[in-house]
Amino acid sequence: MKSLKRFALAAFSLGLLVSCSTVSVVSDYDKQADFNEYKSYAFYKTGIDKAQISDLDKKRILRAIETELTARGFVKSDNPDVLISIFTKERERVDVYNNSGWGWGGFYNPWVWGPGWGWGWGGNNVSTRTEGSLYIDVIDASRKELVWQGRGVGTLSNTKNIEKKEERIKEFVSQILKEYPPQTAVAVN
Repeated sequence: MKSLKRFALAAFSLGLLVSCSTVSVVSDYDKQADFNEYKSYAFYKTGIDKAQISDLDKKRILRAIETELTARGFVKSDNPDVLISIFTKERERVDVYNNSGWGWGGFYNPWVWGPGWGWGWGGNNVSTRTEGSLYIDVIDASRKELVWQGRGVGTLSNTKNIEKKEERIKEFVSQILKEYPPQTAVAVN
């Protein structure tokens, strides 16, 4: 019985951990833009300077974007087809888990769903985490118009482990840029 409870708790914890590590992505684009024409890019310094994150994290994000775009055949240029900009938002999330009530394993029969201590009596557990949003904008350089925007939302860990932090940033950027260029975009002639 104890091993079943431990397994259930471990499975629940793993599920919670995995759900916190995902990046939720949405994107939007200008249907009039011909994404097949865009072959080169440059970073839009004015927009990037306004992003309210550390300069080190900006560098990490820009390196990750550069890696993703290079893998797609884009080249960095002084005379680019598109400009890439970023901005960020973050907020603290507070999660409250009530550990009392109905659970697996009652007082009378451990195999019946009923009043019990399966998830434990003991009041509430409160945890906080930082949820962040990273926006990546693609701007048509000649028209100076936004043609594509991707946003990734997920939990940011305030880790001191730089490698983990870099991996998380790469994951955010990779997930966002999977949506670029839009597959449903119709080329305009």
